[in-house]
Amino acid sequence: MNPMNQQPRPTTTLEGTLERVVFSNPENAWSVVRLSTSGGGGPVTAVGNLLGVRPGESLRLQGAWEDDPKFGRQFRVESYLTVTPGTLQGIEKYLGSGLIPGIGPVMARRLVARFGLETLDVIDTQPEKLKRVKGIGKRRREQIRAAWQEQREVRDLMVFLQSHGVATHHAAKIFKTYGRGAMAVVREDPYRLSAEVYGIGFLSADRIAAALGLPPDSPQRARAGLVYALAAAADQGHVFLPRERLLADAEALLGVGREPLEAGLEALARAGDVVIAERPGGSEGRVVERTGAAGEAAETFPAVYAKPLAVAEEGLAARLRSLLEDRSKPLKIDADKALAWFEKRERLRLAGEQREAIRRGLTSRVLVITGGPGTGKTTLVRGIVDILAAKKQRVLLAAPTGRAAKRLAEATGREARTVHRLLEYNPQTRSFERGPDRPLEADLVILDEASMLDTTLAYHAVKAVPPGGRLVLVGDVDQLPSVGPGRVLADLIDSGAVDVVRLTEIFRQAAASLIVRNAHRVNHGEMPLTDAAGPDSDFFFIDRREPEAVLDTVVHLVCDRIPLGFGLDPLQDVQVLTPMNRGPLGTESLNRLLRERLNPGPGPEVSRGARSFRVGDKVMQIRNNYELDVFNGDLGRITGIDAENQRVRLVFDGRTVHHEFSSLDELTLAYACSIHKSQGSEYPCVVVPVHTTHWVMLQRNLLYTALTRAQKLVVLVGELRAVAVAVRNRKVRDRFTLLADRLQAGAGGASG
Repeated sequence: MNPMNQQPRPTTTLEGTLERVVFSNPENAWSVVRLSTSGGGGPVTAVGNLLGVRPGESLRLQGAWEDDPKFGRQFRVESYLTVTPGTLQGIEKYLGSGLIPGIGPVMARRLVARFGLETLDVIDTQPEKLKRVKGIGKRRREQIRAAWQEQREVRDLMVFLQSHGVATHHAAKIFKTYGRGAMAVVREDPYRLSAEVYGIGFLSADRIAAALGLPPDSPQRARAGLVYALAAAADQGHVFLPRERLLADAEALLGVGREPLEAGLEALARAGDVVIAERPGGSEGRVVERTGAAGEAAETFPAVYAKPLAVAEEGLAARLRSLLEDRSKPLKIDADKALAWFEKRERLRLAGEQREAIRRGLTSRVLVITGGPGTGKTTLVRGIVDILAAKKQRVLLAAPTGRAAKRLAEATGREARTVHRLLEYNPQTRSFERGPDRPLEADLVILDEASMLDTTLAYHAVKAVPPGGRLVLVGDVDQLPSVGPGRVLADLIDSGAVDVVRLTEIFRQAAASLIVRNAHRVNHGEMPLTDAAGPDSDFFFIDRREPEAVLDTVVHLVCDRIPLGFGLDPLQDVQVLTPMNRGPLGTESLNRLLRERLNPGPGPEVSRGARSFRVGDKVMQIRNNYELDVFNGDLGRITGIDAENQRVRLVFDGRTVHHEFSSLDELTLAYACSIHKSQGSEYPCVVVPVHTTHWVMLQRNLLYTALTRAQKLVVLVGELRAVAVAVRNRKVRDRFTLLADRLQAGAGGASG
């Protein structure tokens, strides 16, 4: 039959109450849900663009019935609206679903018992009557009234947004960001959403703009596309993009020609939103080349920066040069006598390179100490700190993450803070209190886990070092670079402008560990020793060929074998690290299986689209939240869910915080996490699936980083062939950065 002659399926309306979200894809909003309908006959399945709906909502769906050969009869949704429930049971479920802070299931039951079918009208138009219900005083009545008014405005905004393909759960965020002017902002400049509202990407904003009639080649769209392309590059670790690469990326994204993009770039430069940099002065006109996305050589200049990253890279280079050129009188100290004192105090004998590292740490203006596991970095830091403390020098210690700072404090016996706390980040002003106008009160600042420092954070840290102060950066340059843009530690080493100590000797106690030996073997391009594991070993390889067998083995190891054989807690002590998020051995699949074994419920639970969280879940923060003082990569546990006030209680490193339901997209399950997200953390035990399904991510520094996260035990599960691929593949996706060049050149060179 010719499909052109087929009759369109008749459109119909389906109303029901959402019972369960079976599946939801956050990338394209495709969802599968189950609804109970008034017609009886049991729940029905609906599929379509429904991201953001949640159980308890009453929905009016427009679409058509279809018979899927695999999934059977289902309703394909073309559009939908949330509607006010018209039954007592529906009203009670609607109000008790957590829709309004201050009304939970118990209070919803009381309200419906008192006001019946008029309950919603009372809340909407006669809120003073709420005082007749037990438990609702003046304060709660005002809270309910304000929340209902906000919900009504959010619903109006939601109807507008979903008509333009935006997920409904974003409506509350947009309203929170812009208040009652939200609708005007969306209509006037929808591209602001992608820049100012977390969770709304450029593509969603672009859909709204198209629906509002903005031409594809409009100057506004061109500028927004260029800004988005730079932001996407920053997410990949780039500090800037070469002009030609940026224009090509934006051209592919927007599907327009070069002319509007070139005009848009000029407009952004004039407005100061981007900075276009030529060669750093003094570099003798040499062209730095990096590897493009397709492997081609790409000329670096002109280099286009988003303004904040231009300021950060230029400022970081200038402040480092200022520290290096400082002519303050050096600390007078007899290094040999100080080293002998430390050795006697610690009852140890320092190796030659350790003595040299401490010696430089006592006097260098800027020093980098780098080395792999077992090379004594911690001993060096402790030596520098103890000697300088004895000389009444003020030393401050910090690391990028809370866990790394805690380890540093334990290793040195002195206070160590996160870099954000050291610099006194103010969430209200979104700025650091410490800086050139109020520098740190220190003679020496030591930053550990420096491979994690991105360009922006390094800039703020370095510019807070006081005049005459000194800086020591400690880290492993062979690990994965920072999650944020830049490769600060590697650039400092490559520049040749700063003092560098590279530790290579593995000390005897550490050399007894197969974890340490194999990490160094991998880093040197050698296969790890997989046949040397004895009963007391700390490194094991388990051969499994099929992805399903790898999954089963990982779950069995984490939940049964490791806790029984090594006495480790599967939630607190064991961390699964995997190269990818998607795929059969990605974080999503592993988290689902591990959760069902380690925290199966039933219990209090909250859902956001396809994500659900329950009390007891192990979770990770995936975005810096300065108000809560939790950061990207922090691990926590959910200890409570307050449906009435729409909050989740969590514990991060012994500290309790509360997440609003609307910000739950900042969390993800963390029974398994990506290797990238494990940076700066250590775990008693690490289990790593290594399989050829991870082919594109099988890289030497990725495997090396995974091994170095473990303190007591590493178990690799998978194929030796995949391990060999990772060991051989030392190719690292380079990052566009000019920090090393700026340090070599001795001048800025940006204009725009």
